[in-house]
Amino acid sequence: MARGRPARTVVYRRLESALAELRTRLGGLPSPKESEYVWSDIWHLEAHHSTALEGNTLVLREVEVLLEQGRAVGAKPLKEYMEVKGYADAARWVYGQAIEAGDWSPAGLISEQELRHIHHLAMEPVWGVAPHPHATPREAPGNYREHDIRPFSAGMTPPPWPQVPSDVQSWIALVASVGQEHQDGASADRPLPEQLAQAHNAFERVHPFIDGNGRTGRLALNLILVRLGYPPVIVLKRQRPEYLRAMQRADSGEYGPLGELLARAMIDNLNRFILPNIAGPARLLPLAALVDDEISLVALRSAANRGRLDAVMGDAGWLSTRKAVTKYKRSRQHAGRKGRR
Repeated sequence: MARGRPARTVVYRRLESALAELRTRLGGLPSPKESEYVWSDIWHLEAHHSTALEGNTLVLREVEVLLEQGRAVGAKPLKEYMEVKGYADAARWVYGQAIEAGDWSPAGLISEQELRHIHHLAMEPVWGVAPHPHATPREAPGNYREHDIRPFSAGMTPPPWPQVPSDVQSWIALVASVGQEHQDGASADRPLPEQLAQAHNAFERVHPFIDGNGRTGRLALNLILVRLGYPPVIVLKRQRPEYLRAMQRADSGEYGPLGELLARAMIDNLNRFILPNIAGPARLLPLAALVDDEISLVALRSAANRGRLDAVMGDAGWLSTRKAVTKYKRSRQHAGRKGRR
């Protein structure tokens, strides 16, 4: 039978298996102080892709130079540099607060004060050079909208602006119920990624700010995720059509497509950034976490299947170690040299 895209239930199982590995054998997510280089890589990528979803045209290299050196390279409008800077400022705050909570620690997973602070951090830099043309001073970054928003092209209509404060409180209660259920270990009607998809969609349906709701919603989602011990999500700019379709289906109460997209994004961040950087050379990891510029996932799977790579079959597929992969790559190089003689 031809192998295709794994079923949604398989994706959820793979996520839980990878998270179990992270928690039980690797001590959980690293703090920003413990593994600054891990978080900085995620930080760059998230600031690039999340702003690109909203139309920002900076390429990843321009984002990296801006965030690491404070220099604007290229000839893009100042507004675009400020969009990335604001998002990055907010993301850095989110990662720090999520794992090393300070004075902002709420009783639940996220507070109204935190939500408004995220929006202020994300939008203040761009607001300084290109404020929303229809905003009043009372709608500046960190403040709720006092305008109604037209229906979206897909048909969803955000609530009237006087309803926003109460709808935000309902959203905070929804998020808190997800966190409480997760903490209690209760058996949920839906997998956690789909509960998170509902929460993310519910925020975007409220659309509490006059601008910047997509960026703020993704940052708030990542704050919730990391507080639950999950990796942050990066929705890649090439996934924009899939993301929007999933959000539209969630508008009608179908949370599976968005939940699957979020689960895949968490797995990608685990395998690409977190597991390879915190696991020692002898730790068993999914093969996807052992891929590098020299060897592909397909090659590793083939070597494991043929017994050429020291690997074991786990619940979610083959597991091996960095040490074993290094040994296998050396054997390939040796075989290549012999073949050229």
